[in-house]
Amino acid sequence: MSVETVKIKIDGIPVEVAAGTTILNAAKLAGVKIPTLCAHPDLEPWGACGICVVKTENQMGVSPRLVRACTTKVIEGFNYITHDPELQSIRKTVVNLILSNHPQECLTCGRNQQCELQRLAEEFCIREVAFPSNVRRVPKDNSTPSIVLDATKCVQCGRCAQVCQQLQGVWALEFIHRGENTRIAPVADSTLNESPCIKCGQCAAHCPVGAIYENDETDKFLAAVKDPELHVAVQMAPAVRVALGEAFGMLPGEIVTGKIYAALRRLGADAIFDTNFSADLTIMEEGSEFVKRLTTGGVLPQLTSCCPAWTNYMEEYYPDMIPNFSTAKSPMMMQGAVTKTYYAEQKGIDPAKIFSVAIMPCTAKKHEIERDDNMHASGYPDVDLVLTTRELARLIKMAGIDFANLADEKADSPIGAYTGAATIFGVTGGVMEAAVRSAYFLVTGEELKDVNIVATRGMDGVKSGVVDIKGTKVRVAIAHGLANVKAVLDEVRALREAGQPQKYDFIEVMACRGGCIAGGGQPYGTDDDLRAKRTAGLYKDDEKCTLRCSHHNPEIKEIYEKYLGAPLSEKSHHLLHTTYEKVKTYKAL
Repeated sequence: MSVETVKIKIDGIPVEVAAGTTILNAAKLAGVKIPTLCAHPDLEPWGACGICVVKTENQMGVSPRLVRACTTKVIEGFNYITHDPELQSIRKTVVNLILSNHPQECLTCGRNQQCELQRLAEEFCIREVAFPSNVRRVPKDNSTPSIVLDATKCVQCGRCAQVCQQLQGVWALEFIHRGENTRIAPVADSTLNESPCIKCGQCAAHCPVGAIYENDETDKFLAAVKDPELHVAVQMAPAVRVALGEAFGMLPGEIVTGKIYAALRRLGADAIFDTNFSADLTIMEEGSEFVKRLTTGGVLPQLTSCCPAWTNYMEEYYPDMIPNFSTAKSPMMMQGAVTKTYYAEQKGIDPAKIFSVAIMPCTAKKHEIERDDNMHASGYPDVDLVLTTRELARLIKMAGIDFANLADEKADSPIGAYTGAATIFGVTGGVMEAAVRSAYFLVTGEELKDVNIVATRGMDGVKSGVVDIKGTKVRVAIAHGLANVKAVLDEVRALREAGQPQKYDFIEVMACRGGCIAGGGQPYGTDDDLRAKRTAGLYKDDEKCTLRCSHHNPEIKEIYEKYLGAPLSEKSHHLLHTTYEKVKTYKAL
């Protein structure tokens, strides 16, 4: 089917684009950059900032008029003027107005040198703000351990509210009041902790300035490595290895696993592990749980439980589906539990002296470590500290480490080895693919000949299909971005309430679009192009692994032989599984 196109000009340059293309996107195709502050490729444009204003003129001599490029679609035969002295003056005035309402605290702001407003001020050569300061101070909201809302720095672009409402379907953020009193706030002007916030951090990832950011805890890490009494053990999530390099000028998707191990040792860590080890452990537990449900008539569909933001969402919005939820903890929490038990015993270390740190792409992980008593299965906090990818980048820069030129190093044993199945946990569809690779073996006793489950891959918001496990048809679905998840769960709920057979046996859920590779704690600037490159990096990491199925990991076999006994054993249930309960959507009510 042919796509209807229109012929236009951008600053006199002929361009042919698909009908319905905005001026902003048409200009990109012509190699012309139109400045903007509110537009983001993940979100529907709504013209909040007005910086992208351009002139339109057609061939009939009609006087040019001003329109916003992000929301205006191109018209056949029109020429669009994107840059001239008048437009430059208008844009500079708009930026100056925004700056007059913005605190001049760049040097102490977490977005310093990564701020879109700061970049615009530089591009427009603004050396003095043209208007009197009108900054309205609003108290910071640090009610959650995951993210901080500093509404004083808000530029009212609306991105945070859009991503929370449109992509995540959570509605924890909204604009309140009108006119010059308008500001962003948690719903009903509550706190983030009282709101339906699931701590996913997508608001922070999409904010162009320093109005929403992760709760920085780098000082806690520095204090721990300085304490001679503590044995600092660090784990790293799969998605971190294909994103951290961006903070040091490396290409998106470049695999920097060995460099991260080396950097962590230079930072003072005593033991370096990999969350991929416990991703393999998760497959053994969650996969065995699924096989048991499938073969003995357990509650189906089984829902994955690796993503803490999704867990928070389920407990708030779908508590009736708790019986469907896998009881397996996330890989991070499993790793923490075995670090302070199995590893401590193997090395003869007092678990009270182990300081367990996790490097994660996700801000919700900061909340997960204290969500309930199940996160203290070792008798201590299983994970003491979570740092995001961005926080690790700051630590490395602070220490003067030449990250890009570090020689690769290896993780420590006995809980550092991983298979290719574990590394793809970081991308949507990866958990399902890893589970199928081992579920096939667990059901049939035979190895899957082709471990590349291509049907689980891709960026469609919802994917579904049937996996044939030697005659057993397993119906699967994969959803990412919680607004997409809602559609799937509503269907599951409706079928159950109607007494109808379910469509799926196993459903994988990731809260963030693309999965953990685009988590709320990853380097800024994530869009689908970056998601694709980071995703490709994880699949490359999988393909280069000698072992690509979780049940082949020799250190996984060893921990079951020496310590856990078997998947779903009493000991593994105590250390590696959890429980869930209904949570009020509005906590203050």
